[in-house]
Amino acid sequence: MSDSTVFEGKWALILGASSGFGAAASRHLASLGLDIFGVHLDRRATMGMVEQLKADITGMGREAFFVNINAADDELRKKALADFVAHIGPDKAPSSMLVLMHSMAFGALKPYVHDGDEATLTRQNMEMTLDVMAHSLVYWVQDSIEQELLGEGSSIYAMTSSGGSRVIPSYGAVSAAKAALEAHIRQLAYELGPQGIRANSIRAGVTDTPALRKIPGNDKLLERAAKANPRRRLTTTQDVALTIGALAGPGGGFVSGNVIGVDGGEDIVG
Repeated sequence: MSDSTVFEGKWALILGASSGFGAAASRHLASLGLDIFGVHLDRRATMGMVEQLKADITGMGREAFFVNINAADDELRKKALADFVAHIGPDKAPSSMLVLMHSMAFGALKPYVHDGDEATLTRQNMEMTLDVMAHSLVYWVQDSIEQELLGEGSSIYAMTSSGGSRVIPSYGAVSAAKAALEAHIRQLAYELGPQGIRANSIRAGVTDTPALRKIPGNDKLLERAAKANPRRRLTTTQDVALTIGALAGPGGGFVSGNVIGVDGGEDIVG
């Protein structure tokens, strides 16, 4: 069975679709034949990126169903999925979601303890970061299963990073979220395996994205990674998009429960 046959009439749900990894995956998966259900949180200043992305998707002859919401809000999540089912038609909903990608990067970048004037992490910061960047994946999967959108052949991808097992200054809460996200993926792979649904974490190398630019000292991270990477360049969002596209096809059918490095070997050199 060819990839095009598998992708025909199917959708990809991209959480965090408007920029970075989510936008790149949206474009690539659309080029393979998937329609795109994009969830994003953007204000007027960044809506131009969303409109361009939608135009690119429809320009490929694919459908773009986008919602601008806080994806960590329970009621808004349930409404978005219900609206999606109504949009495609309840008769077409079962197993219509071939890909669910979690690429939500919104968290607190503060130290746990600091003896100067810099603000330290609060309980609210920690809980928000874990909820948005990790726990929300579980809730979107639960509701997608309830709506029968995921089924045999569907695959789930969550964007993690080396921060899930390494220390980066002011990255503690995000590191905790990445570690939790990887744990959630393992559990989902185990529980959903009997239904033919697979789940994997994608650990990208250091990538120049809007989210990375918010990390203090990001210029040094970028410089070090480019020099140390065996490929002598940074990971790109397109590298990740191509990997997800390949895994989502028949060739990735028995790949599940893993942390898959897409980094040109960056992680092996530290």
